[in-house]
Amino acid sequence: MNRLIPPAALAALSLATLPLPSSARAQDLRVDTASVGALIDQGMNHSQVMPNLQHLTDVIGPRLTGSPAARAANDWTMAKFKEYGLDAHLEQWNFGGTWQRGPTWLRMTAPRVHDVVAASWAWAPGTNGKTIAGPVVRIDASTAESLEVNKAKVKGAFVMLRAPSFVWNNDGPPMTAADTERMRSQFRLDSAARARIMQFNNDQPYLLRNAGALGILLDAGKEQDLLNMSGSPTRVLPLPELVVAHEDYALFDRLLQGGITPRLEANVQNTLNMKDSVPQWNTVAEIKGTEQPGQAVIVGAHLDSWDLGTGATDNGTGAMATLEAARIIAQAGLKPKRTIRFILFTGEEEGLMGSRKYAEAHAADADSMQAVIVLDNGAGAVTGMALQGHLEEYALWRTLLAPVHRLNADTITDNQKGGTDHLSFIPYGVPGFNFNQITRGYNHTHHSQSDTWDKAIPADLMQASTVMAVSAYELANLPGLLARWEKRLPVPPIVAAQVSPELLRGSNR
Repeated sequence: MNRLIPPAALAALSLATLPLPSSARAQDLRVDTASVGALIDQGMNHSQVMPNLQHLTDVIGPRLTGSPAARAANDWTMAKFKEYGLDAHLEQWNFGGTWQRGPTWLRMTAPRVHDVVAASWAWAPGTNGKTIAGPVVRIDASTAESLEVNKAKVKGAFVMLRAPSFVWNNDGPPMTAADTERMRSQFRLDSAARARIMQFNNDQPYLLRNAGALGILLDAGKEQDLLNMSGSPTRVLPLPELVVAHEDYALFDRLLQGGITPRLEANVQNTLNMKDSVPQWNTVAEIKGTEQPGQAVIVGAHLDSWDLGTGATDNGTGAMATLEAARIIAQAGLKPKRTIRFILFTGEEEGLMGSRKYAEAHAADADSMQAVIVLDNGAGAVTGMALQGHLEEYALWRTLLAPVHRLNADTITDNQKGGTDHLSFIPYGVPGFNFNQITRGYNHTHHSQSDTWDKAIPADLMQASTVMAVSAYELANLPGLLARWEKRLPVPPIVAAQVSPELLRGSNR
């Protein structure tokens, strides 16, 4: 959970009272702002970010890691970096296996005929060219014991494992305190429950498969028939798993509660290839430093996306803002003292794989990485910086962002941001930051079929690109390196989920 400092409390903090590391005390008030005006002019008045985003999303399209489109995006972004005057190359890493989505349909046949809005979960198998049919059941399968009690119910059935998510009707009456608590409770788990779920999570699909279940149904948890998507080659599923629009999932549950059993038919055609790992690439480009070329500021975002939409707000906006920040600095004619390295990572959606592989491969250089700054929170303008819990960085970022005050980008919080690529560098002691952004409907577009170019807002994306360029340039020109954060090594390797051998040997239907 993110911890937020109220704005009033932040405003009350003074530079003198915050404990700054010795290496930062002398430098944090000597930020090079001489060229900020040229950067802001280039970013706000000569932007190329929206046409670049349109090419990425409308022409190249969704960029699932392991797909030809992901490689096409690597090649195109490398060419664009070079067009803007940067040295650029692709850096290879190995990925666990490919998955390709095929046609899917799901239909309710009883108590009436109804086409269900659904999509296959990633790295789940299809139905082997067959149409499968059976009833819907909802069971408690949170532990091996509860699943054993319900095992007879799942044979030949589509299985719901949870109650419908709480989805608020924004056009309804105001939310009450009880509504708020109900919404929060679906995400709240005590540590014992969380550990139990994690321990059982890997075996559960195999237990259901071996008990004869046809497939698993998941609630998308969004309104207006929007879907949700995830999956990873580290957790390949043994049976079909379908994410279902909340409205349909809730319908199934209401029918079951009323004593009526829905019946479904499904046909899912996916292609899964896990025989060998396959090469993937991060796109890497540099503006070489003039005084300390061996020290680098890393500016990053992930280039890959899910494939229901075209990956515009997650994270085409961040990727194109990174590309645009490179253009802004290069075409403003500025020469930073340290190298500024722009990296578009792949494999983020499957578990930060590309950035983790990069950080691991460059671990020997971690102490020469000034900082990592990442944009990955949707289409909205930058509001400021999240300190990842490091309050000692408050004075520095207040000073770094002061020149973009008029762009409304200088609010500082101590949020501990999760789930994106800056996290891959922090275990090596590199200060890692993820910008805060205006939400702009991100909860709707995120991982859904609504994640398309038209959701991007030109003024917001120009502002975000400009703020990234200013921040990168200033970090590159600080008098010294930022103090290292506490290292957390060794970093756990990326491995496939461990499943009990006896379950892996279970028969396929």
